[in-house]
Amino acid sequence: MPVLNRIADYAPQMKEWRHHLHRYPELQFDCHQTAAFVVDRLREFGVDEIHQGIAQSGVIAIINGQGAGPTIGLRADMDALPMTEITGLPHASQTPGKMHACGHDGHTTMLLGAAKYLAETRNFNGRVALIFQPAEEGGGGADVMVREGVLDRFDIGQVYALHNAPGTPVGQFYTTPGPIMAAVDTFHIDITGKGGHGAMPHDTLDPIVAACGMVTALQTIVSRNNYALQSLVISVTQIHTGTTDNVIPETAYINGTVRTFDADVQAMVIRRLEEIVAGQAASYGVQAQLRYEIGYPATLNDPASTAFAAGVAREIAGEANVQDDALPEMGAEDFSYMLNHRPGAYLFIGNGDTAGLHHPAYDFDDETAPVGASFFARLVERALPLTP
Repeated sequence: MPVLNRIADYAPQMKEWRHHLHRYPELQFDCHQTAAFVVDRLREFGVDEIHQGIAQSGVIAIINGQGAGPTIGLRADMDALPMTEITGLPHASQTPGKMHACGHDGHTTMLLGAAKYLAETRNFNGRVALIFQPAEEGGGGADVMVREGVLDRFDIGQVYALHNAPGTPVGQFYTTPGPIMAAVDTFHIDITGKGGHGAMPHDTLDPIVAACGMVTALQTIVSRNNYALQSLVISVTQIHTGTTDNVIPETAYINGTVRTFDADVQAMVIRRLEEIVAGQAASYGVQAQLRYEIGYPATLNDPASTAFAAGVAREIAGEANVQDDALPEMGAEDFSYMLNHRPGAYLFIGNGDTAGLHHPAYDFDDETAPVGASFFARLVERALPLTP
């Protein structure tokens, strides 16, 4: 598989780094041990600047090229998930209830590999800002970093990121211009009725029947209120109510997720949720309150940056192994906040035939790391070329 020769030499080290990170997962903004490991490696590489404590535990490192020029940002997320690992691997998580089930240990490793190469070779002009970000898995660490001013503070002109893709062969890439990941919102519905004896439903206002009516009615938003060619997912993921077989409960709770690409579709969903919850509550004689939480925005790739990044990926992986017109995905990604402020692109890199993301048997494929590191390194050299 074509990777940069120098980075291929790092592969055993990168595997050690990745296994260490995998053993000691941390959640959300509490990535202090991970950040300390990253900083130790960056100091060994001889990067020019290291800035710590951004978004609590984030790190930004600067590598200067051989001459003046703009700054390009490369981002890797560092946090894990609150899950228990079942792989049984020698490098499995040593912290019960925490696991790198989304491959952020691999993302951090890929960026470290690129950092080592770029600090050694400096075959570029301008600067590279290496962005090691906490709290992608909830918390919006990218948003916090942007609000803390990192893009302006370090004069970052464009930003790029990679995410591993189980089911795609190692050494392959895919991306697309425009929307690539969806906006993600969350809704909560609290229903209050009148509880009573299960044998005497006529004396109650049953929140269970109301909840079932609401869930059924919510499905019509996608099928009857949304234009069929506009992407929309509404999934009810939790219903909690009741304690035993002969008691009609007083309350019920409904929770779910909404995924959109278009702001008008999102606004329509909010309006219809409000109407359906109010209407269903009235029809069943219960009280209901909707709480709608707007989350990560859609991840929108800049078309020119995407074409450029796909071209770099072809240098690494070959023409046949890069798809630049992939279908958007309904998952979400907080790199969207950075792309809202700077041009850039988000790409997926193959992780081979592994368990899926967020699965307790998932593990990042170590063969992927040199490929991703080579992509990042070559991206910098092509974006910030030395003057002939």
